[in-house]
Amino acid sequence: MLSGKEKRYLRSLANTMEPIVQVGKGSVNESVLFSLNEALEARELVKVKVLKNCLDEVSDVAEELAAQSNSELVQVIGRNVLLYRRHPKKPVIELPKK
Repeated sequence: MLSGKEKRYLRSLANTMEPIVQVGKGSVNESVLFSLNEALEARELVKVKVLKNCLDEVSDVAEELAAQSNSELVQVIGRNVLLYRRHPKKPVIELPKK
Protein backbone atom coordinates (compact mmCIF):
# COMPACT_ATOMS: atom_id res chain seq x y z
CA MET A 1 0.00 0.00 0.00
CA LEU A 2 1.38 3.36 -1.02
CA SER A 3 1.40 6.32 1.35
CA GLY A 4 0.12 9.74 0.35
CA LYS A 5 3.66 11.05 0.02
CA GLU A 6 4.62 8.21 -2.31
CA LYS A 7 1.51 8.69 -4.45
CA ARG A 8 2.21 12.42 -4.70
CA TYR A 9 5.76 11.68 -5.87
CA LEU A 10 4.57 9.15 -8.47
CA ARG A 11 1.95 11.60 -9.77
CA SER A 12 4.67 14.23 -10.23
CA LEU A 13 6.75 11.75 -12.26
CA ALA A 14 3.77 10.85 -14.44
CA ASN A 15 2.86 14.46 -15.16
CA THR A 16 4.74 14.54 -18.47
CA MET A 17 4.15 10.89 -19.43
CA GLU A 18 2.04 9.84 -22.38
CA PRO A 19 -0.36 6.88 -22.04
CA ILE A 20 1.36 3.66 -23.08
CA VAL A 21 -1.54 1.21 -22.86
CA GLN A 22 -5.05 1.81 -24.20
CA VAL A 23 -8.25 0.05 -23.16
CA GLY A 24 -10.88 0.08 -25.89
CA LYS A 25 -14.10 -1.64 -26.86
CA GLY A 26 -12.85 -5.06 -25.75
CA SER A 27 -12.39 -3.71 -22.21
CA VAL A 28 -9.82 -5.55 -20.05
CA ASN A 29 -8.70 -8.63 -21.96
CA GLU A 30 -5.58 -10.79 -22.21
CA SER A 31 -3.82 -8.60 -24.77
CA VAL A 32 -4.33 -5.45 -22.66
CA LEU A 33 -3.07 -7.25 -19.55
CA PHE A 34 -0.06 -8.61 -21.44
CA SER A 35 0.84 -5.12 -22.69
CA LEU A 36 0.34 -3.65 -19.22
CA ASN A 37 2.51 -6.30 -17.54
CA GLU A 38 5.29 -5.79 -20.09
CA ALA A 39 5.17 -2.01 -19.59
CA LEU A 40 5.14 -2.34 -15.78
CA GLU A 41 8.10 -4.72 -15.95
CA ALA A 42 10.09 -2.22 -18.02
CA ARG A 43 9.03 1.09 -16.47
CA GLU A 44 7.31 0.44 -13.11
CA LEU A 45 5.01 3.45 -13.62
CA VAL A 46 2.47 3.27 -16.45
CA LYS A 47 -0.26 5.59 -17.63
CA VAL A 48 -3.28 3.86 -19.20
CA LYS A 49 -5.88 5.59 -21.39
CA VAL A 50 -9.47 4.28 -21.29
CA LEU A 51 -10.94 5.12 -24.68
CA LYS A 52 -14.45 6.50 -25.13
CA ASN A 53 -15.64 3.35 -26.89
CA CYS A 54 -15.02 1.30 -23.72
CA LEU A 55 -18.45 0.61 -22.22
CA ASP A 56 -17.23 0.01 -18.65
CA GLU A 57 -16.80 2.71 -16.02
CA VAL A 58 -13.27 4.10 -15.80
CA SER A 59 -13.04 3.40 -12.06
CA ASP A 60 -14.08 -0.24 -12.59
CA VAL A 61 -11.50 -0.66 -15.36
CA ALA A 62 -8.81 0.91 -13.14
CA GLU A 63 -9.55 -1.41 -10.23
CA GLU A 64 -9.62 -4.47 -12.50
CA LEU A 65 -6.32 -3.53 -14.15
CA ALA A 66 -4.67 -3.03 -10.76
CA ALA A 67 -6.00 -6.35 -9.43
CA GLN A 68 -5.14 -8.37 -12.54
CA SER A 69 -1.61 -6.95 -12.83
CA ASN A 70 -0.79 -6.98 -9.08
CA SER A 71 -0.04 -3.26 -9.21
CA GLU A 72 -0.98 -0.23 -7.12
CA LEU A 73 -3.62 2.18 -8.37
CA VAL A 74 -2.03 5.60 -7.94
CA GLN A 75 -4.55 7.90 -9.59
CA VAL A 76 -7.57 8.14 -11.87
CA ILE A 77 -8.09 11.46 -13.66
CA GLY A 78 -10.73 11.65 -16.34
CA ARG A 79 -10.08 8.67 -18.59
CA ASN A 80 -6.43 8.25 -17.55
CA VAL A 81 -5.29 5.67 -15.00
CA LEU A 82 -1.88 5.64 -13.33
CA LEU A 83 -0.51 2.29 -12.12
CA TYR A 84 2.70 1.44 -10.25
CA ARG A 85 4.41 -1.89 -9.61
CA ARG A 86 7.91 -2.04 -8.18
CA HIS A 87 10.38 -4.18 -10.08
CA PRO A 88 11.34 -7.11 -7.82
CA LYS A 89 15.06 -7.20 -8.73
CA LYS A 90 16.08 -3.86 -10.25
CA PRO A 91 13.82 -1.02 -9.10
CA VAL A 92 14.08 2.08 -11.29
CA ILE A 93 12.01 4.50 -9.22
CA GLU A 94 13.23 5.37 -5.73
CA LEU A 95 10.22 6.25 -3.59
CA PRO A 96 10.60 8.87 -0.85
CA LYS A 97 10.85 7.71 2.74
CA LYS A 98 7.54 7.48 4.61
